[in-house]
Amino acid sequence: MLLALDLSTAHGSIAVVHGDDVLYQSSFQSERSHNAQVFAPLKEALAAAGNHLTGIVIGNGPGSYTGVRIAIAAAQGIALSRNIWCAAWCSLAGLDLDTPATYQIIGDARRQSFYLARVENGRLLPDLEIISAEIAQKKASDCGIWYTTDPKAPLNLPVQIAKPDAAKLAKIVQSLPPDELAALIAQPLIPHYLAEAFITLPKRPLPPP
Repeated sequence: MLLALDLSTAHGSIAVVHGDDVLYQSSFQSERSHNAQVFAPLKEALAAAGNHLTGIVIGNGPGSYTGVRIAIAAAQGIALSRNIWCAAWCSLAGLDLDTPATYQIIGDARRQSFYLARVENGRLLPDLEIISAEIAQKKASDCGIWYTTDPKAPLNLPVQIAKPDAAKLAKIVQSLPPDELAALIAQPLIPHYLAEAFITLPKRPLPPP
């Protein structure tokens, strides 16, 4: 039995899944206050799971850095208190779509850049492509149906807005082969960065303590 949560967008999603059965599912809309809204449905999810949880799955983005960090902190706290594992899976791979298992995604990567992604059978293909607005406009206009998890369509393109689905994330992870699941659990929970993380250094040395 798995608890799953995705807070990578303004649409928060929480679920408890056992095999093909979704025992609990809740969603909420929040622009910047996931930390204020997540705990009531999370409490309900834990009550629905009882003492039968075996693991926790979080959607690690790309998306809201704050939302993903809240999901990571909540998952780690629950996992430690219950002595169970937790793992991360790309939020883009578990969208709430009634479509074939293969789809394309475009999103705003900030600083006048955009990302393109492709999902096949619940898996994000190896690399996100970070490109300029001009190239993104051309590629997303040329072929097929595109989706985005952004609150509005990037570059005013005719793309469909989709939401991460925690239950789908849980079902993807529980279907992994045992060796792949073990390798996933061994990885640290970190947000899916669109660019290398960096630290801004102070402009002048700090005074000694």
